[in-house]
Amino acid sequence: MLVLFWPLCASSEPQETLIWLMRDLPPSSIFEGELKGRGVIDLLMPQLIASLPEYQQQVVRVNRARGMQMLRESTFVCDPAMIKTKEREQWITFSITSFRVLSNGLVIRRADRKQLARFIQNGKVDLHALLNSGEEKVGVIAERSYGQHIDSLLQQAPVGTINAHHGNEALGSLLQMQRLGRLRSLLGYLPEVRYLAIQQGIDPQDLEFYPIQGIPKYQEVHIGCSKTAQGQQAIARLNQTLLTLREDRLVELYAQWLEPGMRDEYRAEARAYFQGLKAH
Repeated sequence: MLVLFWPLCASSEPQETLIWLMRDLPPSSIFEGELKGRGVIDLLMPQLIASLPEYQQQVVRVNRARGMQMLRESTFVCDPAMIKTKEREQWITFSITSFRVLSNGLVIRRADRKQLARFIQNGKVDLHALLNSGEEKVGVIAERSYGQHIDSLLQQAPVGTINAHHGNEALGSLLQMQRLGRLRSLLGYLPEVRYLAIQQGIDPQDLEFYPIQGIPKYQEVHIGCSKTAQGQQAIARLNQTLLTLREDRLVELYAQWLEPGMRDEYRAEARAYFQGLKAH
């Protein structure tokens, strides 16, 4: 676990320490390469940190499994990019929605389209049928939530149909397995897959992305803190900061990671969503 140093608010008072858990999760956070530190959450972190000046704050790099373990413990930790599920709400305090992302989908090689065509209808994949066919393995990142509905399908999938990868570079490893023909399909976010494919020397044009049948177009991202008194207090403060940032700054930060033809539609739909929340 690598600790990153961050400019902190000076104070003569003893301060509690808040640990921020950061994962290499493009386009939210990027640890290496020419775009290092330019992810959506990377650029948001200074404002999140500044909104909690009463705490000492550390930023640490973790993989998903280690981050989830730390959130379960009775320590004061927060993850700035989480999907909220009913299970996680038992032991994590979540913020309001910070930004919306295109939902996870199934990624295949263009060359494998014929073999998987029977699971694709109207441009969307029937993940339930694919998993239950017993003919395909689907690559996933261990401990990641893909949203309530997809998580449920994965949990009910027959034994041997899920290839769960651990580690800091899990998706990159899955993409390499796919490139080598050892895996035909994997789940992921479109901007993340495109970014990591390029880093792995894979032409994104050789990949195809299919939304999952029955899944909303967008997923909501939240800040999640340990379900402690400190975590709940921090979330209350962070919510106020998000209200001032999410409709404009965060929408724009994420839009920049989409293909140019998708950006205006995303901006319009995301802003309409947040304005609708204010109306209620």
